[in-house]
Amino acid sequence: MQSCEISADSTDDPLSSGLRRKRQPRIVVIGAGLAGLSAAKALLESGFTDVTVLEATDRIGGRVQSVQLGHATFELGATWIHGSHGNPVYHLAEDNGLLEETTDSERSVGRISLYSKNGVAYHLTNSGQRIPKDVVEEFSDLYNEVYNLTQEFFQRGKPVNAESQNSVGVFTRDVVRKRVKADPDDTEAVKRLKLAMIQQYLKVESCESSSHSMDEVSLSEFGEWTEIPGAHHVIPCGFIKIVEILARSIPKSVIQLRKPVKCIHWNQSVSKEIERVADHNSDLPEENKGSSVFVECEDCEFIPADHVIVTVSLGVLKKRHESLFHPRLPEEKVMAIEKLGINTTDKIFLEFEEPFWSSECNSIQFVWEDEAESESLTYPEELWYKKICSFDVLYPPERYGHVLSGWICGEEALIMEKCDDETVAETCTEMLRKFTGNPNIPKPRRILRSSWGSNPHFRGSYSYTQVGSSGADVEKLAKPLPYAESSKTPPMQVMFSGEATHRKYYSTTHGAVLSGQREAARLIEMYQDLLQ
Repeated sequence: MQSCEISADSTDDPLSSGLRRKRQPRIVVIGAGLAGLSAAKALLESGFTDVTVLEATDRIGGRVQSVQLGHATFELGATWIHGSHGNPVYHLAEDNGLLEETTDSERSVGRISLYSKNGVAYHLTNSGQRIPKDVVEEFSDLYNEVYNLTQEFFQRGKPVNAESQNSVGVFTRDVVRKRVKADPDDTEAVKRLKLAMIQQYLKVESCESSSHSMDEVSLSEFGEWTEIPGAHHVIPCGFIKIVEILARSIPKSVIQLRKPVKCIHWNQSVSKEIERVADHNSDLPEENKGSSVFVECEDCEFIPADHVIVTVSLGVLKKRHESLFHPRLPEEKVMAIEKLGINTTDKIFLEFEEPFWSSECNSIQFVWEDEAESESLTYPEELWYKKICSFDVLYPPERYGHVLSGWICGEEALIMEKCDDETVAETCTEMLRKFTGNPNIPKPRRILRSSWGSNPHFRGSYSYTQVGSSGADVEKLAKPLPYAESSKTPPMQVMFSGEATHRKYYSTTHGAVLSGQREAARLIEMYQDLLQ
């Protein structure tokens, strides 16, 4: 049985901090992902000396997880640097030589897709037939035209009609279907193929948005997500290098791994247990007893702080906000957490001895012909594999070997996560045999996959604006606590960072980095006299 302890003050700085005590403010950052490391780095470089980063897992990086297999690096999490002009992640990569080996196929201009730009996407049906390239191109042009329409509701303030249910999926499916059915030049067979392709494209879109279905993504808010101009890039040596660069200037003693947080006691609302321990702790400085915030860790340690920057994922906030904060969060913030969306996008890497695909094939897209008139993208548990939208061919093979990268999202991704490797590998192999019409495809020699949804420290991949939510909810989520400004209430006790707190760049790595820098900037401005 562990005995609880309250950490003594780690700094005895003679500078006046504006906290009515002669020391630097104590700042605790919860989470050592991109947001947490960016915040800690900015604070330390600005002159703060009492900064602690608490990380629940045994590694830094959060939703960046690069895995080395042989000579290749595979990304279980973040893969792309989205845009270059003014993107802090791009500049970190470029300035540190991380993009020198990036190939043309790992550099994309224009709207990003899940698959490589090198080669041709093969759209295959469950009857083992390849959809003709001209049919795919015609449909792709139509889909992208309608996609552009979805952006206009926010960007041009267009009203959303009732039929769309303010849903990207419902609107897209309805408009594309009507146009396909009204095309006088297509045969009924071609129309049937194009109608089936709608669901496949929406599955890809769901993986990109990390939603269970595009039906859950808000049409009126979809266009607020902002794309940074410039090419998108893959980092061949691993996205984790960005994490390592951020951590390079942070002393190792600042980051505590395997240090999960149980509760954040804020607004000077110290529990009776803490007071009881404090009364029996003769070594505890008197000033620690009056701290604005106490961070209670799972190992029973209580860490006093003046400011806590919370960078946990929206998925963790949804699951734990009632127990993670004492007192509970204001209703406005709780509503924002509940309204905003987050779900799971997982990857399935399959390594083969030899490629069974042609040299021009860059991806295998699965089109189920029986889904031509489907409304829902939810499947019975035993049919979870029908949510796999595609397998990408990783390029160049000289770097990666003969590897396919599959994509699955939503509730079906959670079902996949529960299966063992053997089951997933066998299921994917059978699916590839079915759609290629090649019964001789061997099982892969190795499988690697992510499990973001069931991991209790993440509970999802990244956020999106769910139907019923808006950018205003993102702002509410990001707003520091307490709300009321009072000379008797210390400000910005609990601050919020992470990709879900960036109104324009949610779901991205640069959104995470910028959100961490944003919260650090609040404190730097607050203590500018102290830091001079």
